[in-house]
Amino acid sequence: MDLSVIIPAKNEAANLPALLQEINQALAGHAFEVLVIDDGSSDHSWALLAELKGQFPWLRALRLAQSSGQSTAVWLGCQKARGRFVATLDGDGQNDPADIPKLLTLARRVQGPACVCGIRTRRNDSWLKRVSSKVANGVRRRLLNDGVVDTGCGLKLLGRDLFLSLPYFDHMHRFLPALCVRVGATVLSEPVNHRPRTAGTSKYGLHNRLWVGLVDMAGVRWLQKRAKQPQLQEELP
Repeated sequence: MDLSVIIPAKNEAANLPALLQEINQALAGHAFEVLVIDDGSSDHSWALLAELKGQFPWLRALRLAQSSGQSTAVWLGCQKARGRFVATLDGDGQNDPADIPKLLTLARRVQGPACVCGIRTRRNDSWLKRVSSKVANGVRRRLLNDGVVDTGCGLKLLGRDLFLSLPYFDHMHRFLPALCVRVGATVLSEPVNHRPRTAGTSKYGLHNRLWVGLVDMAGVRWLQKRAKQPQLQEELP
């Protein structure tokens, strides 16, 4: 299979039908699957996914017994995925599925493992989210030197094997570019569309990402300093 699209979703029943329909249109002609990970939703997301399965045969759904966070949901989805590449997509509909094919094209052009990150050039978020994201991205770039200006964009595409080679920890999704650089992968950025949320509310805000983000950043920096990339000189067949 060419591609697995992984969507962590918590209480996004109002957004999922339209999002899945857009994916169906955007990936026509591709061999793909979509894994929606219901991260302990309290709305009718699971019943809706069971209903949508009849409409979209490529849809797979996983349900967590309790909310475990975005990184755990994405990690579990990648464990279950069958595609050569995996694309991560937020369940709120703000990422545009129409951008996935161009990210896939870029990843295929790279010799070796690659991660292609979306850049939200025109953010459709509140001023507080935009400012906090700008500050966080600036601090992260200086400390981790991952070369990515918008690691908070939920739209990313990378090889499944590459993702599974990365160290797993809670909140790892915020540091995917730095973790990929650490293991010698190529990291690219590509401008993508960003849309306003039309239903539901954000599950992540400044108060629940600032302090844990600082602690996680220190941990990723620790990993970077201890990474080694051996240079193979010769091999007998």
